[in-house]
Amino acid sequence: MAAGLMMKVVCFMVACMVVTAPYAAALTCGDVTSKLTPCLNYLQGHGSASTACCKGVKGLNAVAKTSSDKKMACGCMKKAYKSIKGIKTDKAVGLPKKCGVNIPYKFSPDTDCSKVK
Repeated sequence: MAAGLMMKVVCFMVACMVVTAPYAAALTCGDVTSKLTPCLNYLQGHGSASTACCKGVKGLNAVAKTSSDKKMACGCMKKAYKSIKGIKTDKAVGLPKKCGVNIPYKFSPDTDCSKVK
């Protein structure tokens, strides 16, 4: 009887790992883009930072916990600068503060992402 119970516990644990594994994946550029897309109008100088924008900035800050996640997020933002026309550097640099978030690097095309900790 104890072996049957043990097998059920093991099966339950494996099922939990399978269900939660996709959510433990590393941060991707797609994640960064989706969180910051609501900020695009503001970053291009149109209007103010919306609630959805600041929610995305806060969400990005919350998921980018490791040094490698922060470096990756920084690199993704630099790629966005190059591919999206009209982003105003002053708006980007000030965005975290505007949203009440302290990020250890600047949202800037000049940021050296290799030095992000």
